[in-house]
Amino acid sequence: MAPTTMVRRDSHYVGGHWLPSTGTHLLEVVDPANEQVIATVPDGTAADVESAVAAARAAFDGGWSTTTAAERKAHLARLLAALEDRAEEITSVCTAEVGTPRGLSSLIHTRATLGILGSYIELLDRFEFTQALGPTLVLHEPVGVVAAITPWNVPIQLLVTKMAAALAAGCTVVAKPSELTPLNAYLLAEAAHEAELPPGVWNLVVGSGPTVGEALIGHPDVDMISFTGSVRTGQRVAEVGSRTVKRVHLELGGKSALVILEDAALRPAVEAGIRQLFMNSGQGCVAWSRMLVPESRYEEAVAIAREVAESYVVGDPTVDGVQLGPLVSSAQRERVWAYIQAGIDEGARVVTGGLGPPEGLDTGWYVRPTVFADVESEMTIAQEEIFGPVLAMLAFADDDDAVRIANDSRFGLSGGVRSADPDRALEVARRLRTGMVTINDGAFNPLAPFGGYKQSGTGRQLGSYGLDEYLERKSVYR
Repeated sequence: MAPTTMVRRDSHYVGGHWLPSTGTHLLEVVDPANEQVIATVPDGTAADVESAVAAARAAFDGGWSTTTAAERKAHLARLLAALEDRAEEITSVCTAEVGTPRGLSSLIHTRATLGILGSYIELLDRFEFTQALGPTLVLHEPVGVVAAITPWNVPIQLLVTKMAAALAAGCTVVAKPSELTPLNAYLLAEAAHEAELPPGVWNLVVGSGPTVGEALIGHPDVDMISFTGSVRTGQRVAEVGSRTVKRVHLELGGKSALVILEDAALRPAVEAGIRQLFMNSGQGCVAWSRMLVPESRYEEAVAIAREVAESYVVGDPTVDGVQLGPLVSSAQRERVWAYIQAGIDEGARVVTGGLGPPEGLDTGWYVRPTVFADVESEMTIAQEEIFGPVLAMLAFADDDDAVRIANDSRFGLSGGVRSADPDRALEVARRLRTGMVTINDGAFNPLAPFGGYKQSGTGRQLGSYGLDEYLERKSVYR
């Protein structure tokens, strides 16, 4: 399914086969680089959700929940092979519907996704689903039917992250991807079908949040909701899910800070911070959108940030050498521009970038890489998640002041610390109220827990911590 020609989908994947939607309305999928409609997909209905949940419940009760870890591993290994065969297609589709430059798309949408699935396959070899506490057995059993609701920024990676953990645990899944980027989910459904996952183990319903999402989170036969998205929607998920006392896992927003201590090599630190923020055009929950710099080195850091930001090549994500593609939609661009205007109105200094599209890019939802200086912690651009390539630079007096500013946020998802002294960096990292911290050039580990503090959510993804989210514990006294 190459996105170079118009794609028309009219079905959901339910119970192991393609089920035509009961609705008649179609949703358009638009390439954000050229504003052209590249596909139509069904706008699912509550009846479609009912069918999918029924299929997932039947599969769970019909035997999937009692399969062995070895059996589940074999199924996931076949799924991995089917996705590997589609690696180039995944990259192309995600580039077309998300707008991620092709090289980066291969890395974060394709290779990272395959790596995460592979990590769960390996984990099933050593995870203890039965533990002995003296004469007592503690059994780790699947929660049940899971509603997996995912956003548009890293769509297939998040779908597979939830799917892999849930299926490894013995749960069944009904997935609802973002209606902005559903094409990758169809590739996943095709791979699941080719891998011969048992009917109903993994189901796909495409549609809007107010219809499909609401039907899923309120359904009495859904035992757990795993949601990644905005705080506002997460609050709604928690509210509706609480009515039937579902387990609710939320991975929400972030306003993460990179703390550059005065002994750090300044240019590499600033470059690393901008590179991490600008990945996927700033559309990442873990983005370091605040850069905290010592007062004594502030203007030097601002000058470096300007130089680095202005060196970024913005444009068509299918062209080699482009580093920054468009935002996912017109609405998202308007949202980012509103935040840039708020920064200007509140007195922050525009170092580079600002309002309006980049020169020569009037078609497509592009924004200018933007750096703000003279930012105070109470400003909107220092408190709200912008989800675009917009950096807020703040000055601090000492380590204590840096920690105070970094923690001055309702979010607590990610962060970074740069220092020539690893012990000093670790001490600062320990004091940050955030679920993940990168010290210097520390590498991402798919076996480590992914998630945040405060309004960044509840629960964790990845590794044994992510698997545990989908398990109940039963004590058997003997």
